[in-house]
Amino acid sequence: MAEKAKAEAKDWDGDAVRKWLDARIVAARSEQVVAERGGRELQDDCDKASAEEMVCSLMNRKGVADTQAAFAAALAAILERDEYIWRGVYNDTRFDRHVRSYARKLVKMAKTNTGFENVAHYQ
Repeated sequence: MAEKAKAEAKDWDGDAVRKWLDARIVAARSEQVVAERGGRELQDDCDKASAEEMVCSLMNRKGVADTQAAFAAALAAILERDEYIWRGVYNDTRFDRHVRSYARKLVKMAKTNTGFENVAHYQ
C-alpha cells in the first residue's frame, strides 16, 4: 500500500509553485483594494489579504520554491518569527494571526504537494 502511495505522489514542480504564488499575490492585492474601498467593516479582510500577499511574496524569492525541502524550511522560518511587519495593516495582532494561519496552510500544501495547480482567483 505504501509503495502505491509513493508511486502516485507527484514530483515537486518549482515552476508550478512559483506560478501559483504569483497568482496568489495578484489576487491578494486585488482583494486588498476591494477591502480598502469597503471601509472599516472590511479591515479584517484587508489584513487577511495583506497576510497572504506577504507570505506569498516571501516564498516567491529566488530559490525558495526550487525544492520541497527549501520551501518547507522557508515556511518554518516564517512561522518562527515573533511578529510581522508589512504595509497597510490595520490591526497588528489580527495580521500576525492571519500570517501564521496562511503559512500553516502552505505547510500542509507543501507536505502533500497538492493545490498548487489551482490558480483561480478565489480559493
